[in-house]
Amino acid sequence: MGDEFHKDCPAREVLGHLAGRWTILVLTALLAQPRRYHELRAVVEGISDKSLAATLRALQQDGLVHREVGAGQPPPVTYSVTPLGRGAAAALDPLLRWIRANAKEITAHRRI
Repeated sequence: MGDEFHKDCPAREVLGHLAGRWTILVLTALLAQPRRYHELRAVVEGISDKSLAATLRALQQDGLVHREVGAGQPPPVTYSVTPLGRGAAAALDPLLRWIRANAKEITAHRRI
């Protein structure tokens, strides 16, 4: 077994971020193209400002997302996926494909 089973393993924090409700959706949206905050909020329907801000902050802290502040008033802020984030997105892609393929069946079981 890996160290991630130990309570003080740093990988557990990253795992928590990657397993977050909105993480895969935000990473996937950014993988398609760099986006500004309001564009992300529009693409990831249903996400609150608080959840989007927290998700972006966690992904930035983990080095998976880059935040670029441009010149201007107010300064435009653009988010993009880093090379490390591309690796995470690639690893999460099979999970996302499995979820898409099985979501109806899984939700049908919950209604029984």
